[in-house]
Amino acid sequence: MISRETSEEASEEASEEEYDRRRHAQWCAGEARADGVARRDMLRLLAAAGAAATLPPVLGAPRAQAAGGAVAAGIVKPLPADRFTIRGTNAETKFEALAQTGFHTPASHFFVRNHTATPRLDAKTWSLKIWGDGLRGAGTREFTLADLKRLPSTTRTAFVECAGNGRSFFTTQQGGEVSGTAWTLGAIGNARWRGVRLSEVLRRAGVSRHAVDVLPSGLDAEYVTDDGTNLGRVRRPLPLSKAMDDVILAYEMNGAPLPADHGYPVRVLVPAWVGIASIKWVGDIEVSSTPLYSPWNTRFYRLFGDQYPPEGSAPLTRQTLKSAFELPWNASLPAATTHHLTGRSWSAAGAITRVDISADEGRTWHRAHLKDTPHRATWTRWTTPWRPNTPGPTTLLARATDTTNHTQPETTAHNTQGYLFDAVVRHAVRVV
Repeated sequence: MISRETSEEASEEASEEEYDRRRHAQWCAGEARADGVARRDMLRLLAAAGAAATLPPVLGAPRAQAAGGAVAAGIVKPLPADRFTIRGTNAETKFEALAQTGFHTPASHFFVRNHTATPRLDAKTWSLKIWGDGLRGAGTREFTLADLKRLPSTTRTAFVECAGNGRSFFTTQQGGEVSGTAWTLGAIGNARWRGVRLSEVLRRAGVSRHAVDVLPSGLDAEYVTDDGTNLGRVRRPLPLSKAMDDVILAYEMNGAPLPADHGYPVRVLVPAWVGIASIKWVGDIEVSSTPLYSPWNTRFYRLFGDQYPPEGSAPLTRQTLKSAFELPWNASLPAATTHHLTGRSWSAAGAITRVDISADEGRTWHRAHLKDTPHRATWTRWTTPWRPNTPGPTTLLARATDTTNHTQPETTAHNTQGYLFDAVVRHAVRVV
């Protein structure tokens, strides 16, 4: 029997692919906009079957720059070495640093994904502009932070995870070449977010029955690629159906105002979707009666490679399934000692139902104890005892299964930009 969640997952994926096909047709007919994407790039993305499937040079991961050209990490909060690995303009959380942090990730440990640099915004002068031909009437609607806080609030625990989380394992475990930030598994954080539903704000702004797409834009600096192409501010369209569903305009994180690096004063939160959809420092939302594209769902955040169509997959939406040990890489563990291994597993499609652990290259598996009540779009902590007796190098494996009956595979299909890695990660340790 197919579960309701499995059926809903298949339906969501099918509807997203159909939605993208309609947008392709409408763009070709001149009925959709692709601001910031050159026509030649769109033609390549929309090429007929049989065109070259290799990754064009323009699709390589761009270097984060401010429009003025200066490269800088641009992160405001402290990044102590025991918590973070610095990766250019980004900071990856070390999973071992999460061992004592509880279910919600403190802001002090939450990873940072910046395209340019964290802007310093004043909440007193900040406002959210909502505009476009998908609204009834004419003109722009503006909401201050005080306006948003007067609206009914909602609170939700959800993870935010970069689409490239786990990217490095395409190379280190599978021998493939990929472009982009070489994340291990720490480009994720799970927090309790409070804000107002985007649907509430759109209704008050006068969203019309003709609206099809919603395009949030951030207030960080414009994004310039290595070849000097200015792609403008980070922005990515959402189907109106998703925007009116579970998307939140969040102004609090774990009971406090959003920190600067995490979107202060207001960010978009799109539960379960790839992190790029959750635009930080949002200041502008276009509501459109025609389909929209941006570089962040054409040039980036699609799957390209030998196993995908020449134009790439549909734009990425939901994240995937992963597990991680709360251990340093190549940790030294004493022999003849019982160790209580801990870790976390998460899925965007369903709740975690079980986590299996292997310490013998996958020959045998035993079930870990789940410490949390599992929910979709959050993670579940787990623990398991392990008593190694033989000194030397070994590998620990953690394999999760969710309520859609999806279990982490041995390998992930290769894609050139290294997105959505979901295979079981081989975590090397040394018994001493």
